[in-house]
Amino acid sequence: MSKKKLTVAISGQPASGKTTYAKFIAHKYNLRYVSSGQLFREYAREKGLSLLELHKLAEKDPSIDREIDRRALEEAKKGGVVIEGHLAAWIVKDFADVRIFFKAPLQVRSRRLAERDRKTLEEAAREILFRERSNKERAKKYYSIDLDDWSIFDLIIDTSFLNIEDIKTVLIVFMERFIRRKISRG
Repeated sequence: MSKKKLTVAISGQPASGKTTYAKFIAHKYNLRYVSSGQLFREYAREKGLSLLELHKLAEKDPSIDREIDRRALEEAKKGGVVIEGHLAAWIVKDFADVRIFFKAPLQVRSRRLAERDRKTLEEAAREILFRERSNKERAKKYYSIDLDDWSIFDLIIDTSFLNIEDIKTVLIVFMERFIRRKISRG
């Protein structure tokens, strides 16, 4: 297996750092970066809706999630990519060489989102809880996926324990050893 064909699926809780680390892995290993979240945000802009409005609409219209997931799956099939999103690892699992999940306590994620998007802590927490509930309901309803079942992941990282550089080091060690073992197995 060459690095160019490597497919990495990154999932995690909202504001857990998954985008930061997915971009890092893509850059470090010269892989393309595809974000389901960005595809979702772009779709919301195309439709003239806020992110939360599109989440509400997607709860009633499965074609929204299915279209975004179809695009992510097509990218995974090409290889040489990091696919990042709440459902990404479950959607592309048969085409992913490695699946990584990021998590952190709600208070940590709320603080991060509040700082990033210049919201109050309460607004950030409400948004995260809404998105989590919406994502879980849609995953169950449309795909029979339980987002609380993390058994498909090769690595789970709680991003509240270490700083960004330390987590990058953990990822490098994991990825280098994973790649080495995958290549040696043929």
